[in-house]
Amino acid sequence: MDSILIGLSVYMSVMLLIGLYSTKKVKSATDFIVAGKKLSLPFCTATLAATWFGGGICIGAASAAYKGGFLAVIADPFGAALCLFLAGLFYVRVLRRMGIMTIASFFGSRYDRRASLVASLCTIPAYIGWVASLMVAFGRILQSLTAIDPTISIIIAGVAVIIYTVGGGMWAVTLTDLIQITILVLGLLIITPILLNDVGGWDTLAKQIPSERFNLYPQVSDSSVWFAYMRDWLVIGLGNLAGQDLIQRSLSSKNEKVAYQSAYLAGILYVTIGLIPVFLGLAGSVLFPELSNPDLIMMKMAITYLPDVALIIFTGALISALLSSADSALLAPASVIGWDLLRSFRPNAADSTTVTISRISVVICGLVSMWLALQSGSVYDLMVNSWSVLLATLFVPLTAGIWWSKANTPGCLSSIFVGFTSWQLFPFVVQDLPADLLAVLPATIALISVSYITKKEEPAKPLSDSSGDPIDLKNRIGLGIFDKIEDHAKFSTHTINSNNAGEGQS
Repeated sequence: MDSILIGLSVYMSVMLLIGLYSTKKVKSATDFIVAGKKLSLPFCTATLAATWFGGGICIGAASAAYKGGFLAVIADPFGAALCLFLAGLFYVRVLRRMGIMTIASFFGSRYDRRASLVASLCTIPAYIGWVASLMVAFGRILQSLTAIDPTISIIIAGVAVIIYTVGGGMWAVTLTDLIQITILVLGLLIITPILLNDVGGWDTLAKQIPSERFNLYPQVSDSSVWFAYMRDWLVIGLGNLAGQDLIQRSLSSKNEKVAYQSAYLAGILYVTIGLIPVFLGLAGSVLFPELSNPDLIMMKMAITYLPDVALIIFTGALISALLSSADSALLAPASVIGWDLLRSFRPNAADSTTVTISRISVVICGLVSMWLALQSGSVYDLMVNSWSVLLATLFVPLTAGIWWSKANTPGCLSSIFVGFTSWQLFPFVVQDLPADLLAVLPATIALISVSYITKKEEPAKPLSDSSGDPIDLKNRIGLGIFDKIEDHAKFSTHTINSNNAGEGQS
């Protein structure tokens, strides 16, 4: 195990060096938060895919599949892949065209500053919970390999991610993500066949797995079971459409065509490579049926069946998955705090102040996540439940803001309030049904009804770019396969210049 620890130490050191190198690219808040809006298709796809591949899929989904088969992993990877495809089709093209910086910036532009503030406050808890789940997964891996206490492992992971994210922001995240997703994909593709061959092949194992574990939908008519099933599809599938990590990568793309194409490519990558941990979890249920902690199943199989060299590669792949998601999840709330919350109270804050506050927020959010990780239980549950707040509060006003021109600020605020309140109250009223999914309906009713009632007092604002000019609403769906990239590049340059001009004025 000494060789694994040495390899892990070298790997972490390289990530830190990349983070330090990335500080040279950070000249403005635009650089720190959205990488200067310069990411090409390979970089944008890599950082988006790397963000999705984390502890939830590599550790949590394997554990969930070990316990419950396919029906236990509907939320991730299936629901998560659905989110990427929906984002590419209906959302990111408009958001990139607006030239905004964060998801809360959309609420400020489409509605007003109050909506931006509330959206910021809804976003932050989701990502702190997600970072915590990734830190727990990191602790599980080192716990399997060494005698290191999981508490120490969580602290090691947290400190490393905090350091390189603080330095380079989105540039550091993108560069490290490219390396991490490459290691992850190659590692899983190389090592999985070796592991399965050592245990007699997949066909041999599949015959020993109960057929119901391969079911993709419930085999009963119980409505509560079907509601829970729908919730698994939609808690991430719809909830994370309002996620800062997803939107941040789309906004970092050099043009809107890159934004939606990278979402499709990342979705394809996720639903294919992301199934590998699921199948390994199913295999583990046969090989180690009495495992006391299912979160350790991936490492248990690797340690038992892989030679040292393969084990090092496998461990590197898992660590890559965790860190690539952790840095993205940590940067998301820090960006919202540094850009949106700061401007809610200091509209004319200097660009340098934004970067400083964002960096301080990385540290604070990282420390809070570490504390939460030390209190947590299941990696998968912690990861999935992080998105409930976004589904209940932001999904409806985000979607309406893009696709319904009559949605106004009172409608948005009432939708968020009603959605959040319903989410909190439903468990006491209908205990067997998913509160976050049920909250979508009253949130939608609130948005539509209040928008109609108050349309004269507060007319709806149009979708606008960073200069305040209404955007072109043609070709909003991500299907422009034959679009000329040059046309979008011109718009992208205009948007970047507008952002920089606005920052200079502030």
